[in-house]
Amino acid sequence: MTSTAWSPLLPSVLDDEMEDLAPEIYRQRLVVEGLVDEPITAEQITTYLSQLSGVLDMVTLLEPVTHSSPMYGWAGWIHWETSGAHFYAWDQPRLFFSVDIYTCKWFSNEEAAEFTRSFFNAKKVVHRAF
Repeated sequence: MTSTAWSPLLPSVLDDEMEDLAPEIYRQRLVVEGLVDEPITAEQITTYLSQLSGVLDMVTLLEPVTHSSPMYGWAGWIHWETSGAHFYAWDQPRLFFSVDIYTCKWFSNEEAAEFTRSFFNAKKVVHRAF
């Protein structure tokens, strides 16, 4: 099922795998993952999420929060007027991060991925929009 609410420029898993139950509500999702050379800190996560808000032109409702789990590493979250973003960073078994952006407002996937790569000086970044 193809939804008219989705931009034709954005690939959607909803097209092939899941019925769109609210085609009148615009939703955009992007996952960006990368490999880095140094562990990512809570301060970096907070700064990244704050700056990502500006890059994507999002209105921040709640400043970024972070949490460290001795088992899984760092996590961070920011709340935007149009949804938000989650950030996860691992030290083990490898230096790796994953960002999950969900909004009800259009943003440039390429700009978000490039900003993320540049901010963390990542040696490799992949991303998928859906």
